[in-house]
Amino acid sequence: MSVLQQVPRNALVWLIISMFALLIPHLERIPFWVIALYILSATWRFMVHRGRWSFPARSMRLVLVVLSFAGIYFSYGSFLALESTVALLLTAYALKLLELVRRQDAYVLLFLGYFVCTTEFLFSQDLLIVLYSLLNVLLITTALVALHQPAQQVFHFGSLRYAGIMLLQAFPLMLVLFFLFPRIEPLWTVPIKSHAARTGVSDFMRPGDISRLSQSDEVAFRVQFDGEIPPPAELYWRGLVFSRLQDGAWSSIPSYAIPAQERAAPRLETKGEALRYTVLMRPTQQPWLYSLRYARSSDAAVIESADFRLYSSVDLEDQYRYQVNSWPQTVLDQDLSAWRRRSELQLPDDSNPRSRRLAQQMRSNSASDAEFVAEVLAMFRQQPFVYTLQPPLLGEQPMDDFLFNSRRGFCEHYAYAFTLMMRAAGIPARVVAGYQGGEVNPLNRTVIVHQFDAHAWAEVWLEGEGWRRVDPTAAVSPDRIELGLEQAMAAEGSFLSDSPLSPLRYRSISWLNSLRLRYDAMSYRWQSWVVGFDSERQFSLLESVMGRLTAQKFIAVFVGSGLLVLLPTAWLLLRKRRVSATDPIDQLYLSCCQALSAKGLERFSGEAPADFAQRAAQALPHAAEAIESMTKVYSGWVYGPRAEGAESEALRQMRLARTDLIRALSTRSRAAAAPSEAPQG
Repeated sequence: MSVLQQVPRNALVWLIISMFALLIPHLERIPFWVIALYILSATWRFMVHRGRWSFPARSMRLVLVVLSFAGIYFSYGSFLALESTVALLLTAYALKLLELVRRQDAYVLLFLGYFVCTTEFLFSQDLLIVLYSLLNVLLITTALVALHQPAQQVFHFGSLRYAGIMLLQAFPLMLVLFFLFPRIEPLWTVPIKSHAARTGVSDFMRPGDISRLSQSDEVAFRVQFDGEIPPPAELYWRGLVFSRLQDGAWSSIPSYAIPAQERAAPRLETKGEALRYTVLMRPTQQPWLYSLRYARSSDAAVIESADFRLYSSVDLEDQYRYQVNSWPQTVLDQDLSAWRRRSELQLPDDSNPRSRRLAQQMRSNSASDAEFVAEVLAMFRQQPFVYTLQPPLLGEQPMDDFLFNSRRGFCEHYAYAFTLMMRAAGIPARVVAGYQGGEVNPLNRTVIVHQFDAHAWAEVWLEGEGWRRVDPTAAVSPDRIELGLEQAMAAEGSFLSDSPLSPLRYRSISWLNSLRLRYDAMSYRWQSWVVGFDSERQFSLLESVMGRLTAQKFIAVFVGSGLLVLLPTAWLLLRKRRVSATDPIDQLYLSCCQALSAKGLERFSGEAPADFAQRAAQALPHAAEAIESMTKVYSGWVYGPRAEGAESEALRQMRLARTDLIRALSTRSRAAAAPSEAPQG
């Protein structure tokens, strides 16, 4: 195989570095054996390059492919989910390294690397992920540059500098495409495997569900108020309303079970001053949204339900931004329909009998429903109930076990028990799941709601008052509502116990907390201005700059902006690549090209030295070695690093290579002429 077709060691090392860099963001979602496969493939290919091993046989490669497919299936249980699809791509990327023989194979691997780089955006578009992806693009481009330096067989950082310059030259064009290229909706969607601890509150609730979710420090959503931010005790972010209790789990009533006349959201007379705010939600793969009590949104895609919650018309596969007005003082359902009353009173037969008897007994001793509510809260407050992130497992009658035995639970335990007792006493009640509180970032006045802020509380319907929010957790642990989960769990020490490296555990260190808040403020700007720059905001920006937007005007601006960026860059590149007539090494190379031209081999305008050498060697096989030697010396000087004092040595090698080339060409000419000079016999 020609030297010019081989993969230089410098390019091979950069390619392997870029492969492992591309793997790092996916480490938390791929099985360990994929990492082992990367190490095996890189080691095998490097040993082949050093001549110690041979390329694996076709049967061996087939076995690796079959084992990889089997491993993906047994690790994920499917080939159709997003995680398994990306893992399959990463596995194929590693195996492709074992087929890297020629430069053409390296091109395939590098272009596949650019594609693999984009897969991380399917899971996250955070600012740090974007910055890391730019680093990956730089590494892949460095490998591409090194591939065009066939004379470089020693690893060096010169290729990295050239790749950085190329990316800087592409940056202006990237800005033009970002602001002007039309935002096109995807032609298809990929099913994303759901992870409850990642996507937030689930559509059902059992004792222990929210306590597990509260071990995550991920951001659920951010909120920016137009005016003053309400105190934490008033920040109850409603997301789901659970009115059905079956098999020990609370869930929402499915839409098909709701009568048509009960589905429409009632238009109520608002009371008090409205709270105006904007919510920026992370992808949840679920349709429900979060808002304060009695919310309305002007966004067309936001729908209001009859139980006074908001939801989207589609699942949230990407971050979602919506504006909301809330009136917390508005009376909800002052008159309760017969169907709604039955729905909010139903209980499974023979479930938790001791708890039901307790509720009926306490209600018989109370003068009113409101007094009964107060007595149940007093029971939680005065008796030895404990608020904990580490509740014990409960038996077949979970609330009987909780109220009379363990008395240790998280918010869902208290909301479950309270709602059960209300319904047992004949008072309509339901569980509401969402988030409570949030951390205020003083730098940009946003409320950061984390997954550990997940919360469950209850709503009871009282005659003449409508639905009243009642949070039994506040009776057991007031610090949870006033100060947040971290302060409430300070004595127990269970706050984010599964995440020892989370910066949220070290908020007491002022400089570290300041850095975290500054990054969060930057991340909010990034999510709002860049990730949230959709087609609607794009057209609004263009219309504010150009006035009424027409197709002709848009095309003119798009083409004109592109030319404005590309023409200066092209001029600089062409000007820089102009051959200097005073460079002796360039003169020697041009003289070699003239010698080949005399043999009928013209070098095309803009043809790379390696490509010209390959074409000349095929046409003149007797001079192939001299042609490759001459091109190797010249390419090493032009594209490789230049040490101090190396010019004289390169000039000497170039003169020797030119002499060898002229000798090889002339030797063939004399051999061809010899028969015609022989005497006639």
